Amino acid sequence: MLLAALGFSLMGGVAKLLKDSFNAGHLVFYRNAVGLLILIFSFLQKPPENKGRKFYLLLFRGMMGTIALYTLLYCILHMPLGTAMSYSLTSALFIALFSWLFFKDYPGVQIAIALLIGFTGMLLIYKPNIHLPWYYHIAGLVSGIASAIAYLTVGRLTAFYDTRIVVLSFVLTGVLVPAFFMLLQQIFSLHTDDVFFIAFQWPHGTQWIYILLLGLTALFGQYFVTKAYGSDKAGIVSAIGYANIIYSVFIGMLLGDAFPDWISLLGMLCIIGSGVLISLYKRKAG
Repeated sequence: MLLAALGFSLMGGVAKLLKDSFNAGHLVFYRNAVGLLILIFSFLQKPPENKGRKFYLLLFRGMMGTIALYTLLYCILHMPLGTAMSYSLTSALFIALFSWLFFKDYPGVQIAIALLIGFTGMLLIYKPNIHLPWYYHIAGLVSGIASAIAYLTVGRLTAFYDTRIVVLSFVLTGVLVPAFFMLLQQIFSLHTDDVFFIAFQWPHGTQWIYILLLGLTALFGQYFVTKAYGSDKAGIVSAIGYANIIYSVFIGMLLGDAFPDWISLLGMLCIIGSGVLISLYKRKAG
């Protein structure tokens, strides 16, 4: 999970470098196109071995992952990298909340306290950035919720599918969805926006290098996060993923973001602390 966090943080940094050339829809497409080519090559080298029988859950995981990526990249392009990643990593809070509500995995006062601390951290991160449009913050929350739902399905899929097939469900959906919107825009000459209805655009020059790095770092992170969520309880693994916030703050600073003020830092620490509480509870319960 530490490797996955590093991969996703580097992906966010590369996306920042491309923000003046591409919008979120373009980056979703190219990020997954690179991953798809690598997975196809991997399948040719070693065909996957699957039990199957969970196709619709696999499809659902792909759609949730794509929604999470759309909203994450949208936030990365419009927010400081550390803030965007902090919103994304609220997935651990929603994993705990959904697991508690729907699967009864996290009963007890400690988890309620952890959730309260985590959501307080979200409010603290929101407050210093109130000058940002409200829909940036909504996108951040959607990213966390969609990621939580996607990750909860991973543990139920890895027993039936090769890890690469689970990753493929996300990567293939992430290519087809933006391609579909680009096709609609082209056929009906629709007005382009910042996310969905985008005009196709080829990279040029050094942009090809950044696109390749975007796809490679994302696939690196996606592979290891799938391995992590398939090998342990979601609450434990997601807590370790909070290293992403630390990586992202420093990568963002290298790319020109300001160092977070003390209120934002306190919010990030609250989110990290809530994840640690969830992790400690699960280890004790296990």
